[in-house]
Amino acid sequence: QKTHLRSVCLQYLLLNSHCFCLLKNGMGLIIFFLCAYVPKTEAGRCKWEEVLQDLQAIKTSKDIDVSLYTANADEDVKCQELVMRCFFLETEVIFQECRLKNCSKTQDVWNIWKNGNDSFEKNKLASTKSEKCKECEEYEEKNFTEFVQSFEKVIQRDCK
Repeated sequence: QKTHLRSVCLQYLLLNSHCFCLLKNGMGLIIFFLCAYVPKTEAGRCKWEEVLQDLQAIKTSKDIDVSLYTANADEDVKCQELVMRCFFLETEVIFQECRLKNCSKTQDVWNIWKNGNDSFEKNKLASTKSEKCKECEEYEEKNFTEFVQSFEKVIQRDCK
């Protein structure tokens, strides 16, 4: 919806190349303020906000009982992308477990996995592996609660 609004703003501005023409009618003022507002809302928003909300929804689930490779929340900043990829890979494990057990939070887990994959695909993040970075399987396996807590910390650190 914001992308559509931006294209409307651009079209309107292109059709009315003079600033005074833009501001002389009520519709021009409305579009001007909307165009000024949209970039601010997107810039102040964390790309992982939806994932964080879904993590909040699943973290109290009693029917998810899995051990997962859990990256350290305080991992080197150079490893941030690989750490995030690890968390999203392990989310797929949670999703498969939920499907088998018919968990009450299956949709929330699916949303986390989907949003993570979409973000990685959209941004075409390039993995630059530092010598310090671990592979996902090198991390300690922890229970679901500890996994979610670490995942939240990593996202919150990335959103700062």
